[in-house]
Amino acid sequence: MKPKIFIDGEHGTTGLQIRARMAGRTDLELLSIPETERRNAAMRENLLNSADIAILCLPDDASREAVAMVAGNNSVRIIDSSTAHRVAPDWAYGFAEMDRAQPEKIRDARHVANPGCYPTGAIALIRPLRQAGILPDGYPVTVNAVSGYTGGGKQMIAQMEDEQNPEHISAPHFLYGLPLKHKHVPEMKMHGLLERAPVFSPSVGNFPQGMIVQVPLYLEELAAGATLESIHAALVEHYAGQSIVEVVPLEESAKLPRIDATELAGKDTMKLFVFGTSGGAHVNLVALLDNLGKGASGAAVQNMDLMLSA
Repeated sequence: MKPKIFIDGEHGTTGLQIRARMAGRTDLELLSIPETERRNAAMRENLLNSADIAILCLPDDASREAVAMVAGNNSVRIIDSSTAHRVAPDWAYGFAEMDRAQPEKIRDARHVANPGCYPTGAIALIRPLRQAGILPDGYPVTVNAVSGYTGGGKQMIAQMEDEQNPEHISAPHFLYGLPLKHKHVPEMKMHGLLERAPVFSPSVGNFPQGMIVQVPLYLEELAAGATLESIHAALVEHYAGQSIVEVVPLEESAKLPRIDATELAGKDTMKLFVFGTSGGAHVNLVALLDNLGKGASGAAVQNMDLMLSA
């Protein structure tokens, strides 16, 4: 019997992307709710409880509501793409490449929290250096990032693309999250193994999909002897054997004149770079991904496949 998958919120940006990734698959049975019935609580509850895996593409409160609807049904497993459960101790964090043991944790979990797009890049860069002892306790981490506007969902897509929209945004690039209280910070801190919350400055570019996440570091403030080369080596060792996360060779990175945020648009992979000058005082760690790929829908499908392999 084919596993039954229900995408709660399938008509939103992330849900549509997940459906697109499943479109050609014959090994799954997709349960669907008509868009006109998406607020029909009884129909949603029935579909949620009929699924083997429910993928939640909802705001935080609606995700919590959906989880409550299946609380007594141990046969339903959940992947939640909202922020609601990303630091919950009883939820597996759905970043499979984060640690060697993470794929098994996801595979065996009933509840999986899909990572945020910005945290995926930030944690990918920070966590290996914490585990290797290169990034010391208390280091004041800063994370600067730019995302494609689809990360803001249908509302921001309309603001960016519809010139007649009363809230139309014409800027080619803008900062937001100015009070420095972005909802992604707690998961960056927790899963990045940081003692202090990072200073996170997010921004949006006038392009649909793509993302650059940057973590600049002062070498003199890191563990003794830390160099551009040793940092790169730590990342290479951490992601050895991975097919989705690629650590770009230093020689290749040194030849690049620029990084295009849209390079991986439409793909579910991620590239990590270490920039700087050998013998210099600073390095800039960079993650390149699609905010709707490895940063959202692609990760959800990857987590689903891991859970189905149990």
